[in-house]
Amino acid sequence: MQVESQILEWFEHFHKYPEVSWKEFETTNKIAEILDSLDVPYRRFEDVTGLLAEIGEGEEVIAIRADIDALWQEVDGIYQANHSCGHDANISMVLGALLLLKDAKLDKRIRFIFQPAEEKGNGANSMIDRGALEDVTHLFGVHLRPVEELPFGKVAPAIHHGAAMFLEGKIKGIDAHGARPHQGKNAIDVAVAIHQSLKNLYFSPFEAYSAKLTKIQAGGESSNIIPGTASFSIDARAQKNNVLKQMKEQIEKHLLSLQGLFDIEIEWEWQDITPGAEVSKEAASIAREGIIEAIGTENLAEEVITSGSDDFHFYTIRQPKLKAAMIGIGADLSPGLHHPHMTFDRKALYIGAQVLMKALLKIAKKD
Repeated sequence: MQVESQILEWFEHFHKYPEVSWKEFETTNKIAEILDSLDVPYRRFEDVTGLLAEIGEGEEVIAIRADIDALWQEVDGIYQANHSCGHDANISMVLGALLLLKDAKLDKRIRFIFQPAEEKGNGANSMIDRGALEDVTHLFGVHLRPVEELPFGKVAPAIHHGAAMFLEGKIKGIDAHGARPHQGKNAIDVAVAIHQSLKNLYFSPFEAYSAKLTKIQAGGESSNIIPGTASFSIDARAQKNNVLKQMKEQIEKHLLSLQGLFDIEIEWEWQDITPGAEVSKEAASIAREGIIEAIGTENLAEEVITSGSDDFHFYTIRQPKLKAAMIGIGADLSPGLHHPHMTFDRKALYIGAQVLMKALLKIAKKD
C-alpha cells in the first residue's frame, strides 16, 4: 500500500539520522519538508526545535503528540545518538495518521505536536509554553511497547506510566594518601552509604516504587589516592505522584543525615521530575473505539501499566481539564526500550497510523 510504504520511508530516514534532545534541528527540518509536500500549514519556533501543524477547521482542537528526540548512548563501544526508545517510530506513525486524515471533512481542527526533548523530561513544557494546548480539548499520544507488555498486532487504549525523578549530586570530602586514610574523607564511603540509604526507603507494599544509583564517578588514574570528591546520579520512580513526592522528601532527608554522619558536604539538584499518568476515561474510551474500528476487537489489549515514565503527562498536569491518553502499540519490541540494539516489527507502524486516524476521526469528523 502506498501509505504504508511512505510511512516506512519516513521511518528509515528518522532512524538513520537521530538527534539528541534540544538538537533535533535536521529532524525538525525534515518534518517541515514533509508538511510542505503535503501542503499542511505549521508553526516553527526561533528558540526551540519541534513544530506545531494543523489540519481541519473549527474552534475546538484535538491534538496528537509525537516526541522527536533520540538518546545519547554507547552502541558497540561508541557513544552516539540512537533511536532506541522508538521516537522515530512515533514520528512516522503520527505523520502516517496525518497523511490518512489530511483530505477528510473535519468540523474540528487536529493539531500535530512534534515535540523535542522528551528524554530530558521538559520538552512537553516547552511546547505548552508556545501554545500547543490552546483550545485543545482532547490529546493523544502513541508509543511502541516492549514485547512483554504487548505482542505484535495488539494495541492498548492507554499507557499508565509511572512518575520519575532524577537527581545529580556531588560529594565533597578530602583526598588522602592510600596509606593514611585517617587524614581524608573518602567520597566512596559516602557513595556506598547513599546506595544503602536508598535500599532503606520503605513505603506501602501495595505501591510500586524504586530508587537506585545510576552513576558514581570518583578517583583518577592513581590507585593510591583516596578520592575526596565524587559525583553521582539517582533515578527514583513510583506509580503514583504522591508516592514520588514522599520519596523525594525521604531521599533529601537521608542526604542531609549523611552529611552530618561523615562530616562532609553533599550538593544535589533535581534535574527532572516527570509526573505519572493521569489517564482520561473518555480519551481512553475513544482510543478503544478507534482500535476496534481499525484492527478489530480481537486485537484490543488491556490498558498498560508500566514503571516507565514520559513527559507526555505534563500536558495534563499543566491543563487539568484536558482529556488525554497515550495509545500503546504492540510491535514485538525487544530486547527492550533503551537497549542499544532495540528492534521491532515495522509492520506495526501502519497499524499505529490507522489506529490514530480512527481515534482522531471519532471526535473531529463531520457527520
